[in-house]
Amino acid sequence: MYQQTIAAPVTFNGVGVHSGSPVCLTLQPASADTGVLFRRRLDDGSVREIAALSANTPRMDLSTVIGDPSGVHVATIEHLMAALYAMGIDNVVVGVDGAETPIMDGCSAAFVSAIEEAGVVSQPVKRRYIRVLKTVSVEMNGARAEYRPHHTTRFEIAIDFDCATIGQQTYAADLTAERFKRDLSRARTFGFMKDVERLWANGYALGSSLANSVVIDVDGAIVNPDGLRYEDEFVRHKALDAVGDQALAGSRILGCYASYRGGHRLNAMALSALLADRTAYEVVELPSRRVDPVRHAPLVAVAAPAYGPQML
Repeated sequence: MYQQTIAAPVTFNGVGVHSGSPVCLTLQPASADTGVLFRRRLDDGSVREIAALSANTPRMDLSTVIGDPSGVHVATIEHLMAALYAMGIDNVVVGVDGAETPIMDGCSAAFVSAIEEAGVVSQPVKRRYIRVLKTVSVEMNGARAEYRPHHTTRFEIAIDFDCATIGQQTYAADLTAERFKRDLSRARTFGFMKDVERLWANGYALGSSLANSVVIDVDGAIVNPDGLRYEDEFVRHKALDAVGDQALAGSRILGCYASYRGGHRLNAMALSALLADRTAYEVVELPSRRVDPVRHAPLVAVAAPAYGPQML
């Protein structure tokens, strides 16, 4: 019911998955109604503040990026944002000395553990929720996503890759801190060996390795010696990303987000479409107590071309 922040500062050191550059990130407790505020320290020592909101997303392709009008940005924030959102952290200041957050081991597990270790503090200001009132849908190149009314925060994610190792996978569940920690937080980003040289040539995935990514060989085999953490780790990572991208709403969403063959760009399109339609939602201070679920038709699987080269 009430807003929360972390009880103590937390620091992470690692590399950016795309830049390959070392980066230090610090989470600091913040006052009520701060939201998630990034403070990017530039090479000249100056600091730029960027709120983690959908209005500040200049692009959403290989990762989730926030930036200001001058071009200063912070990339690959989705795994951190997912952990903050799922663990109930409303207000925090994120200090970062590079243009990308550290990838850690390619998921949200390190952030979740640090938040639990630091502790959570309740604040004397009520939390605000965005309650979905009607279905809002978007489509892009055979992929589809929608927000629809639901009494909890729910995710229904489906993927369909032209790769036998992945194929069709689905994940559907209401979001809770414990379920996120157990089901999603350890699901790692993934990519295809056949795309590596192209990504490198374009300045991406320079920090990617088997320590932070699941890699699929040209014959469909998992390259990582330890294999997968979950049998369906691929769709679970897509669900993790969807949680992080939804966190850019600025308030918690009471509704179901469903996607088919989605990614960062589609997640952003769906959230923007929802927030652009003031008849599609309302802002409330208390979650709905309705417990009778509304039945909806499932998303229709539309034939689509295989995914292009990217770290996913």
